[in-house]
Amino acid sequence: MTEYLRTTRECTPDSLHPILADSIRAYIEKNEVDDIGADVLICCETIATRQKKGLLGRKTEVVLSGAIVTPGWLIWAAGKEGDTPGVLSARLRDIQVQDYEKTEFYRRIPDRGVKITGLYTNAATPGSSFIGLGQEPAAQKFRTVLKEAMANA
Repeated sequence: MTEYLRTTRECTPDSLHPILADSIRAYIEKNEVDDIGADVLICCETIATRQKKGLLGRKTEVVLSGAIVTPGWLIWAAGKEGDTPGVLSARLRDIQVQDYEKTEFYRRIPDRGVKITGLYTNAATPGSSFIGLGQEPAAQKFRTVLKEAMANA
């Protein structure tokens, strides 16, 4: 099973953890990503905790992530607690989304979330990313809303 215990909650962009919200706002301003403000279809935040293993194992690590879906965009941020998160975005028409549990990677590294593949904002070549999600209803709603938004983009 996954090394991380993930908990996902639905929220608003303004109620994201402050470091996530600030990083996303700065990214939007710098990259002129449009329609993020008023047309949010869903926003969620996930806290992932990697537990210490064994007597000499790594210390507990917390990773914060947040994702916003609008009718045209997906924007997401993630980083270790205390660090500045990295932020990515993509037009929905430029990406594909797959449930991570249905990918070939799941057999090697079991986890929960979505795999995002395609052309990201300001990228010259396509890339692939993982957005980790918990098992809560908010995580399932995020998957559903994202896929519906992509179908309508």
